[in-house]
Amino acid sequence: MKKTIVLSLLVVSLAFTACKPESAANKVNKEKLVEAQKRDLKTSIGAPVLKFDNADYNFGTVVEGAIVERTFVVTNTGKSPLLITDAITTCGCTVPSWPKDTPIAPGDSVDILVKFNTAGKVGIQSKTVTLFTNTVIGREAVRLKGSVTKKII
Repeated sequence: MKKTIVLSLLVVSLAFTACKPESAANKVNKEKLVEAQKRDLKTSIGAPVLKFDNADYNFGTVVEGAIVERTFVVTNTGKSPLLITDAITTCGCTVPSWPKDTPIAPGDSVDILVKFNTAGKVGIQSKTVTLFTNTVIGREAVRLKGSVTKKII
């Protein structure tokens, strides 16, 4: 019994003394950080840039069961073709449509159609669609928000 207690205390004391709290900032190699920043800047030159006409849409107040539709206009203001490889939503009630696997040339625009089915979604709503792209950021988002009132039968 004494051996078990002594062994347990030894293990616990090792656990507390083995992990010294150190700032993560102290572990960063400053030279490598500068190299990475230069590399990122070089990579971003000429990359596609995605601009929305308006990334947030307030649909106001609708009655439960309505289908809210919004077309977001996306423009490539960069210097190389823009690709939207995927789009994910916060729930299955929101469905995006976009030109899949079609490059968007610099200066060109496309429509992203988002439909939100309000059935069973009474109250204040906020739905996000995240687009996965080949921009420097890599992820862009549009949002639908508003209020859904209960349908009176």
